[in-house]
Amino acid sequence: MKKIDFVFVLFLIIIITLLIIPNTRIFIGDASSNFPYLLGFIKTAILATYGEMIASRIATKNYFYKKGLIYRFIIWGFLGMAFVLVFKIFDQGVRASMISGLLINPNSYNLLTNIYIAFTVSFFMNLIFAPTFMILHRFTDTFIDLGEGQIRKIFRVKGKDVIDKIDWQGFFGFVVLKTIPLFWIPAHTITFLLPENYRILSAGFLSIALGLILTLSKMRKKDINEKLS
Repeated sequence: MKKIDFVFVLFLIIIITLLIIPNTRIFIGDASSNFPYLLGFIKTAILATYGEMIASRIATKNYFYKKGLIYRFIIWGFLGMAFVLVFKIFDQGVRASMISGLLINPNSYNLLTNIYIAFTVSFFMNLIFAPTFMILHRFTDTFIDLGEGQIRKIFRVKGKDVIDKIDWQGFFGFVVLKTIPLFWIPAHTITFLLPENYRILSAGFLSIALGLILTLSKMRKKDINEKLS
């Protein structure tokens, strides 16, 4: 294990410690309530970029293999701001639909009904919003890749080249049709069981987990292909 590996492990330990200590946990929760978009940007940008770097380390043994990390960081931040709004829209929308009778209304609140509500919110959010978000993120990532992480080259990349570069069969066959029902819906069910101020933080940690899963899956597939060839 290299020194930089210890730095990345230490960083994760610090984040977890801040969430365990009552005073810092309360501070993060209060800040999330008072400045939802700002904290949404910071938490998602840091955790999602951290996840990408960990996945890169596993796949290539280099944390900085991907070019244009600063731009990926900024994009994740703006996506985090979108999550703040989207989480609220679907949470309140599902609850309002239950009250109005458009969805089954539990009429009481206990652990099972809370799980039912959280699952329903997660189900509709991932069914309606997740594919759009995934396509947008795939587009931004591909723009950065084709631009080699340099801002001047990125702005010269054409949309047609991005569309041609993306593996749409793999994207819909695996990322959309498999990760949404098998990972995101169950994972976000847990997210919506948490207090509202910690949901974006949970989404950030989930992005780390999914990045690791996707990376290990790609490595396994590559090993199988190499053995067959």
